[in-house]
Amino acid sequence: MQPPQRLVPPQRLLPADAPAAAHAPHRAGPRKIISWNLLRRTGATVDALEALIAQEKPDLLLMQEATVDITELQARAGGHYAWAPLPRRIHGLAMWSPTPWATPPRVVTLPSGALIDRVCQILDLGAFGVANVHLSHGQVLNRRQLRRIAQHLPVRAAVLGDYNIVGPALLPGFQDVGPRHPTHAMVDLVPLRLDRCLVRGLTCRGQAVLPRGASDHRPIVVHLEPGNPQGRREPLRDRIEAFRDRADDLRKRAPLKDMAAAIARRRRAGARPSRES
Repeated sequence: MQPPQRLVPPQRLLPADAPAAAHAPHRAGPRKIISWNLLRRTGATVDALEALIAQEKPDLLLMQEATVDITELQARAGGHYAWAPLPRRIHGLAMWSPTPWATPPRVVTLPSGALIDRVCQILDLGAFGVANVHLSHGQVLNRRQLRRIAQHLPVRAAVLGDYNIVGPALLPGFQDVGPRHPTHAMVDLVPLRLDRCLVRGLTCRGQAVLPRGASDHRPIVVHLEPGNPQGRREPLRDRIEAFRDRADDLRKRAPLKDMAAAIARRRRAGARPSRES
């Protein structure tokens, strides 16, 4: 039996200027979704987000480390916005969409770490569900958090965000379809693919990594649509790519053993290591 979930403050929803429709309009074809860890306070600004929306025209924008200042995005870019601050933190998760939601995003409490209580946002897009996540750094804990999230998702679903995971995510029934390029550099030395997209019952028609701007993470872009029902075997090419990805992740874990020495060298050189994401 799952332990009872702790209550968290309700997320803050900003109404659109125009009255919202009772149901989100049906849209054929893949949905373009962008996920970006903004880097709280000193990272990506509302100006950067407004420019990103104008250039990329996403169907859904997911943000991590969004502060109260980012709520201005709706006044600047229109659309619909929901913010879910982490308990006792100045930042949290946020979603932006140019079109109305049938129902507002839900907030789900996750297993907590020693320092930070984590939550995730879950949005029903009709054809599939989307979870916006910023997981803990503990490599056992963040995988537990993923399993908790999966319990709240429909059969067809995607989980995007800052995973803080090194190596395979190990979430049964889900495939990693996000970009294979590094999205974050730990202490500016070790490139890591922390920002990911796992899907179940969906097909990814394309993915990309965008310039990071003022943040310490690069945004990821995926184009998702319903397909590949649960239990259907992945094509051989996709399974080979997934195997190569796991091998690449394992190779990247080796430099982490020398991370303490790398940080010490940078300190001796007078450079301050960047913060953990």
